[in-house]
Parts: sequence; structure tokens; C-alpha cells
Amino acid sequence: MKLGNLIRNIDFIELLNINNYDEEIEGISYNSKKTKANDLFICLTGEHVDGHEYAEDALANGAIACVVERRLSIDAPQIVVDSTDEIMARISDAFYASPSQKLNIIGVTGTNGKTTVTHLIQKLYEAFDQKCALIGTLGHKFASNDEYRDVKHTTPQAPELQSLLYDINELCIDNVVMEVSSHALAQHRVDYCDFNGAVLTNLTQDHLDFHITMHNYFKAKSKLFEDLVAGDFAVINKDDEYAEQFIEVVSPTVSLYTYGINNEADVMAKDITFSRSGASFTCVVKGQEYKVSLKMNGMFSVYNVLAALTTAMAVGFDIEKSIKVLEELGGVAGRFEIVNTNPTVIVDYAHTPDGLENVLKAARDITPSDGRLICIFGCGGDRDATKRPKMGAIAEELADVVIITSDNPRSEDPQQIITDILAGIKSVNEIVVEPDRELAIKEACKIANENDVVLVAGKGHEDYQILAHETIHFDDREKVREVWGA
Repeated sequence: MKLGNLIRNIDFIELLNINNYDEEIEGISYNSKKTKANDLFICLTGEHVDGHEYAEDALANGAIACVVERRLSIDAPQIVVDSTDEIMARISDAFYASPSQKLNIIGVTGTNGKTTVTHLIQKLYEAFDQKCALIGTLGHKFASNDEYRDVKHTTPQAPELQSLLYDINELCIDNVVMEVSSHALAQHRVDYCDFNGAVLTNLTQDHLDFHITMHNYFKAKSKLFEDLVAGDFAVINKDDEYAEQFIEVVSPTVSLYTYGINNEADVMAKDITFSRSGASFTCVVKGQEYKVSLKMNGMFSVYNVLAALTTAMAVGFDIEKSIKVLEELGGVAGRFEIVNTNPTVIVDYAHTPDGLENVLKAARDITPSDGRLICIFGCGGDRDATKRPKMGAIAEELADVVIITSDNPRSEDPQQIITDILAGIKSVNEIVVEPDRELAIKEACKIANENDVVLVAGKGHEDYQILAHETIHFDDREKVREVWGA
């Protein structure tokens, strides 16, 4: 696309050193190391890095021009704008010819459950003979039986996202279900992305290192629902504390659907029971009752299935067939994944207070009366520190034995993170501290009896550990199998 055409419809403050508007832009970049010949380089001002400092590197790598928030002392074309992250979304949309407008896109947001819900929705579309691509924490794939590709962000940056949507459209895939993170909404990654539906799983404490307050966190999430227009739909968890606030931001012209267990909703679950084989309940859809037997477990799985079923209703899928499809599905990698039996060892991604509480309650539901629930967890470094003592208190309350360890300490001292967790614990009885995550898993192996249930929480599908100066390979599932000989 010619430079002049690309910047024609954007709001800029001034243009500097542009002598040829017909220069062909062949790509959009914001990382100077990945900049290629004939790219347009966008100088993002991030939390830790200022892209303006790397403009010369980008030009050396072949960039034609730079989009900046302030004049730079460089001999190159500059487009000066108020906000480069906002403009990057607009430019990316224009460069890829607004691919989202040609697709049916459902965005799923919430603190927990996004990954599972998107996978369930993708399976539902395919069961009704409709192709559906998926974008999220585990990566993206064009069909449910594909391999995952690219896992850098839950929601990609605007250039990668728009490029991916372009590719999906070129492959003649009509539907997309994607996780939409609060960071993506706050940082304008999904601006100009035309969503046809939005799903809320829940809103509980997380990412306050970035959002600072729960109100800011809510405002970021709510943007997905505020931007829906006539003909679109919203699916909201009626049991969530913020449900009414989300409902308030939805336009009256948007079709609203709700689900829940404790509050009256369009799709509800009652008579819920749990066993080692899964959860069972009666699903009530506008007065009609259906028996549901899942291979997934835990109350959170019931909520995830309700979210998927409510989405099925919103898009017009037959509910009875949708239930049969969901009954056949197992869990998602690293989400309440049973990696060993005798004792039962579960690996889960839970890394928030609410997430840890939910999986511990689910694990308790399948713990034999003569067995103990052993919980291994840590908290990530350089992240919201206020949730650490809360998670310690939750683990102490709900587990019989707690092993506190490390979980991506990043630049922080692992012992300090553990000290923060311990601040929420009242008693040292049945508390084990082992900063080395591998040794913590081995410790659980030593003390676990056959009837015990062991929960290894925090990393789930991740196959790495982020330390101060390096990232090493570390997969909880691999370690569990190795230690228990599974």
C-alpha cells in the first residue's frame, strides 16, 4: 500500500520530511529488530521500552518512515500523532483492508475461563459444519485439530492481529472466536476490530500492577461490550459481581443473553454434582430442562459450559445438539488437567485468587474422604503483589497441605515473593516452603498417599520458567510425569 493512502485517514499532528507519498509500504513493525525493508515503523511508548529510541535502528533495517509521538532528530519521513498505539490499530486495519468486517468474530473476555470457553465455542461451530478459527493464550489455529501457532500474547498486537484476520479471511473461514485480554483493550490492540459478539466469563482481581484499580480493570473489559452495535450480541455471567455494570454499558440495540447458577438468567444450571469422571447438572434454557454430563470437572467448568451454550443460543445453534457436543469434550491443556492417577495429580493454570479458589474447590470435590488435598503454588514476579497474601490465605483454608514455591519470579527475589504469600497464612502447620519448583513437586511426591489429590497450580500449559536473567524450559506436566513415573 502506498504511504499516502495508508496515512490518508489517520489523525496526525504534522508530517515531516515526506517527499514521496507513492512509496510502497510492505509491512508494519514496532520492534526494530524485526523491521524489514520498506516497513512503516511505529514508535510505541511501552511500560518499559520507548520505541522512539530505536527509530534509527529500524531505519537502518530498511524502514521507509516512522510514526512518532514527538519529533525525532532523524533524516527520514515522520508522521507525528497523539498516540502511536491508537494509530497503530488504525493503520494496521487499513493496511490489511479491514478484514474483521468480512468475518463473524466473537470476543471472549474475563479474568478466568477465556481459554476454555473459546475452545468450546470453536468446537460448537465445527459441529454445525461451520469453519471457525481460534486466537488466544495457547496460540492461534484455523481448526480445532490444527497445531497451535504463535503464543506471544493472549491477544496479538494490532499488526499481527489484523494480518492473522486477513489470512483467516483468505482461507475462506467465516468465523473467529478469540480471547480478548484487558491489556489488549487498554492498549488499543483490538481497536477497529469489528466484533459481532462479546462474552463475559467473570471479573476478579488480576493485573492490578497494570490497571492499578478494579474500576480501571472493569473499564478496560467493558470496552468490548460498549463497542457492540445493532445486530451484535452480548453474553454475560449473571452471577458475576460486575454483571449489572456490564449490562449497563450494552446498547439497547444489542441482543443481550445471560447465564448463571445463583441468579435468574436465560441459561441456568441446577442440581450440580461432581465425581472423578466429571460434572453433571440440569441445564434450564428458557424453562426447558436438559440433563448434562460433562467429562470436565469443577464449578468453573459448569460456568464455562454455560457461557458456551448461551453463545450457541445467541448464534442460533440447536441447544440439545450443542449439549451433546460439549458432553463429548475433555478439558483444555493445563486447565484442571489430570496428569497422574493414584494419587491424582492435577495441573492447572490458576494464578489469581479467584482462580486458585475455584480449582481448589473443584479438587476438593474429587478428594476421597480418607484423602488429603495437597496444593503446590507460587506467584509471578513483577506482577500484582497484593494478590499474594490473598492466595496464601485461600490455599491455607482450602488445602490440607500447602507447598509454596516459585512461579516465574522474573526480576524479583523468589524468597521475597514467598514471604509475601506467607503474610496471608495464619499457621505454619502443614505449610512447606521450597523455592525450587522441581523440588517442590518432588516433595509432594514424597508425602502424597494413594488417596490424596495433588494440585500443581500457576503455570498450566506453560513450558518455561522466567528467571531474572534467563528463561528456562520447565513444564509442570513433564515434571509430574517424570517424578511419579507416569
